[in-house]
Amino acid sequence: MKCLIDVQFVGAIAIREEGEAAVRCMGVECPAKQYRNIIHFASREAMNIKGLGENIIDELLNREMISNIADLYTLKLEDFASLKQNGTKFAQNLVDSINESKNNEFYRVLNGLGIRHIGVKAAKGLAKKYKNIDNLMEASLEDLTETDDVGEIMAESIYNFFREEQAIDLISKLRAAGINFEQEEDESADNRFEGQIFVLTGALDKYSRKEAEEIIEKFGGKTSSSVSKKTNFVLSGEDSGSKLVKARELGVAVISEAEFDEMIK
Repeated sequence: MKCLIDVQFVGAIAIREEGEAAVRCMGVECPAKQYRNIIHFASREAMNIKGLGENIIDELLNREMISNIADLYTLKLEDFASLKQNGTKFAQNLVDSINESKNNEFYRVLNGLGIRHIGVKAAKGLAKKYKNIDNLMEASLEDLTETDDVGEIMAESIYNFFREEQAIDLISKLRAAGINFEQEEDESADNRFEGQIFVLTGALDKYSRKEAEEIIEKFGGKTSSSVSKKTNFVLSGEDSGSKLVKARELGVAVISEAEFDEMIK
């Protein structure tokens, strides 16, 4: 559902993106987006709020107990308990999970905000570069485009998001609720893969694709979905295909899972 709105009334903008016929409501409180935004905010890759599933979110919206993601932090035990018969235990677990989410890593919060085109990888790059929400909100469009894993379209989306009245108000409410908006500095961090780009191909025995990517990022490296001259290593598992061929053509170092294990010891 696309949302056509009066921008003077709600403090949001409506745009028609290049190549799209429909006008899109860009406000974070657009009625057509509230349900999807809250589901995304609570999801595992964002704030990971356990117990806050689609049915519960739907019920909270239908009862007008919430209208945006910040409202989740204003609800009390009895509010959640009212959603189910004998729902005290369910409510306590949900309240605990919501409170725990306040201390999530900064990149998770950024991902949870639902900025168009911004996923986990871009959120991590933004958190690493800008360190806190204030620096990010003040960033110029030019500076944003120079961020790792952020292209021109993504940069425009970020820049416009933080200049919406609704988004600024949402950040203020989340800040008041105690949400973490700062990147924690780990002085003991091991950045052995700093500046290095890995491409994963084939099936690994010891790690899932996501686990291997997280290890690489933990050590300061980056992953890419395609092999290029900028690639430093191709981590090759069983049944590797065209990426392995491309790596050999370009002379990119190909490593096995055993060699990867040696590199991360």
